[in-house]
Amino acid sequence: MPTHAEKKHLPYTPEQMFDLVADVEKYGKFLPWCIGCRITDNQGDVIEADLIIGYKMFREKFKSRVILDHPEEIRVEYLDGPLKSLSNQWQFIRNSDNTCTIDFFVDFEFQNPMLQSLVTMFFDKAVSRMVSAFEKRAAELYSDSK
Repeated sequence: MPTHAEKKHLPYTPEQMFDLVADVEKYGKFLPWCIGCRITDNQGDVIEADLIIGYKMFREKFKSRVILDHPEEIRVEYLDGPLKSLSNQWQFIRNSDNTCTIDFFVDFEFQNPMLQSLVTMFFDKAVSRMVSAFEKRAAELYSDSK
């Protein structure tokens, strides 16, 4: 299974980064390969959502449970879709100057071995691009508020 872990210091508060990542319904506006997202159940600190990703002729829907521990952590549990497994976690660490270090981890495996092989070749680049998309979105939303 490919895994990716990344830590990044950002000039935003943990609350700002938490709110950005927790707003899954907006992912289609800025996240690469995300066609859309729909919340199917919202219990406040636990939501279930369908995320539709696509690239060219490839399109898949993932159902996940998102556990929100404001403002420190977001965990994603895989419920249904084309994967065998998924583990995803965001931690938002407050720095002494009220900025944030994000600690991001993802690990997943597709059920289809051919698709898994294809994704593995581009995995690190794709995940880094996705994390950068969150960073860019934060700059768009929060640069004037710091």
